[in-house]
Amino acid sequence: MTKRNSRTGFVHLHWIQANVFYRQELTTQIERWGLQDAGFNYNIVAVFGSQSTGKSTLLNRLFGTTFGVMDETKRQQTTKGIWMCRGKDMNIMVMDVEGTDGRERGEDQDFERKSALFSLASSEVLIINLWEHQVGLYQGANMGLLKTVFEVNLGLFGKKAQDGTSGRTMLLFVIRDHIGTTPLANLQATLTADLQRIWESLSKPAELQDRQLSDYFDLAFTALPHKILAADRFETETRNLRGRFVDKTNPEYLFKPLYHKRIPADGVAFYMENIWEQVQTNKDLDLPTQQELLAQFRCDEISAGALAEFNEQAKPQKRPIEAGKVVEGLGGMMRSWRVMALERYDRDASRYHQGVYKRKRADLIASLDGTLSPLFLGQLKNLHKACLGSFKKDILDGLKGEEYNFADVVSKAKAKCETRFTEGAKESVVDDSAEGATEWNWEEELELLKEECRKDETKKMVNAIERNFKKQISEPVELALNKATPNMWDMVLKAFQETLDKAEAMYLNKATSFNCTEEENTLSIAALRRRAWQALRTKIDEQTSDSVFVGRLRAHFEERFRYDEQGVPRVWKPEDDIDGAFKKAKEQTLELIPLYSKIVPVDSSMAYTLPSDAASSTDSTMEDAFDFESSLVVFSETKALDLAAKFRKDADLAYVEAKRSTVSSVAQIPFWMYGVLVVLGWNEFMMVLFNPIYFMFLLIAGAGAYLVIQLGLAGPLLSITQTMAGEVQRQASQRLREHFSEPALAQAQAHRSQRRNGSPM
Repeated sequence: MTKRNSRTGFVHLHWIQANVFYRQELTTQIERWGLQDAGFNYNIVAVFGSQSTGKSTLLNRLFGTTFGVMDETKRQQTTKGIWMCRGKDMNIMVMDVEGTDGRERGEDQDFERKSALFSLASSEVLIINLWEHQVGLYQGANMGLLKTVFEVNLGLFGKKAQDGTSGRTMLLFVIRDHIGTTPLANLQATLTADLQRIWESLSKPAELQDRQLSDYFDLAFTALPHKILAADRFETETRNLRGRFVDKTNPEYLFKPLYHKRIPADGVAFYMENIWEQVQTNKDLDLPTQQELLAQFRCDEISAGALAEFNEQAKPQKRPIEAGKVVEGLGGMMRSWRVMALERYDRDASRYHQGVYKRKRADLIASLDGTLSPLFLGQLKNLHKACLGSFKKDILDGLKGEEYNFADVVSKAKAKCETRFTEGAKESVVDDSAEGATEWNWEEELELLKEECRKDETKKMVNAIERNFKKQISEPVELALNKATPNMWDMVLKAFQETLDKAEAMYLNKATSFNCTEEENTLSIAALRRRAWQALRTKIDEQTSDSVFVGRLRAHFEERFRYDEQGVPRVWKPEDDIDGAFKKAKEQTLELIPLYSKIVPVDSSMAYTLPSDAASSTDSTMEDAFDFESSLVVFSETKALDLAAKFRKDADLAYVEAKRSTVSSVAQIPFWMYGVLVVLGWNEFMMVLFNPIYFMFLLIAGAGAYLVIQLGLAGPLLSITQTMAGEVQRQASQRLREHFSEPALAQAQAHRSQRRNGSPM
């Protein structure tokens, strides 16, 4: 049966009554298209997908065809059967296949399977058109139909593809209404995984058991925006996709030679008729029976209902698990949900085909466990974190007492931690049978917890020993550095070595009590040595900071410059050799800077070298290894020069003060001057003393001054005097300004009166 379009000439392959394929009509149409003599210079493309997904619209945009499209105000079938057309100005035969899952055919799925198989076997590129929201759905993405078609195609044409007599096929997935929230790469991964899964579940012929999906099909993926809401982007992306079909220079050109069926154009009608006969007569074909199809549909429906109810039960527990909480009784709840879902499925689905029922039951179990597994793993993670925190708290609480055994405290805390985790993990297991044992394994998490506990207890022990080391090393280092003797570093390193030996002995004693391994002991001692050396350097840095060290230099200088050999303070006299004493004291003090600048003992046997394993060891407080040799340098050359310059300023100040003291002593008034003053002022003194008036004023002034001083009125009296003087000055200034401003004011008034009367000035 044939239907034509006056412009494009469609051929309608319609399966009706006797299932006739109209070969002659197709041959005639190929002649009208001008492809009869095209040889191999043509291509065939078909589109496949659910009804009303815009397949015909997509073909019209890509190839310039005029297939009928759906009225957007009505949701109904547009393409019935298989329509074929030649692309506009291109040697491409385009097949528009009736949409799947249409309400018009209802449960009659036979034509869907046969048309899909026909288009897959006869075309070079099969466009699979689907909405974005259908990705990940089994029926929505036509995965069930594809599984059937793949299985039949493998039985019918698999041997030919294996022998190289039939080309491969490109499956181009066009994802419609892609909004971009889910990247195309993620959608591609989902579809690829689904296709790989259904391929692995196929019933393959014995000779084709090892064949893979990639042996027969290549996969390509593209996405198109919404045709109405993003019309401009839709047209742009469609033009880009069209280029992949028509532009042979395009790197993503789709019609590659390996996809061509190698059938001359004048034999296409015979080739397609042969394929249609094989599909129609079911040669070597075993399509699912109606009973199996019904079972698949009902079992999927029942499974979806049970799974939806299960998800509603599990949903409230996801949030606390994600928040890091340990949900009490979670294992019992998960087992109850799982059993209820399976019982509901078994009750309703066990009446259908047993093979389908069991297969769908296994799929349901996988879905249930796929939801429960994250909850189980999250519970283990939260339980691990809670037990580790409790372990640390128990150790800290056990170490607060005055007398305790570190090993006993750790042993009790560790046993309590492991018991709690084991009980919680066992309770959370959903299925410990052989079938699901790998899903619910918690022993690895327990071993990880034990390892972290061991590391934590070792770390706490090393930290405690380190704190004790810092306390013991503090005073000897301060005493040695304050003395500033040539053997200063010998004393520091001796105290350091003795304290470190005690710390290592303390660690080994405690490590033996709770069974640390040799490897752990080696690593811990290496870390202890490094941290001990860093603690020593920290203490040395405190004692040699700029302010402290310059103060120490100043004290050393003043001890030698301001005090004599007996420790008595010097009172400088003009005849003293201040310059010599200053130079000697300064040189002796500057000699201390090289002494402090590097940790170098006088006795070479006292030199300390950090072992290589300690220098390269790392722990949670050390990001990487450090250079031990550079840590021996306390002052760099630049810093030593800076400290020397700061000291010289203080020394020069002391020298200047010493010089001033000698000048002030030289500039004192000679005693004989006081005698001269008495002789020369004797007559004036006698006149005041024997004159009653002068003498009375003198007595009154002296008595007033005495009272003012005794009563503490000198300050207030001075303040009152200053205030009065200021007020007098202000009043005088004001009077002067008023005096000098009055003539000017009178003159201005006279001037205005003259002008008012019209008299000349």
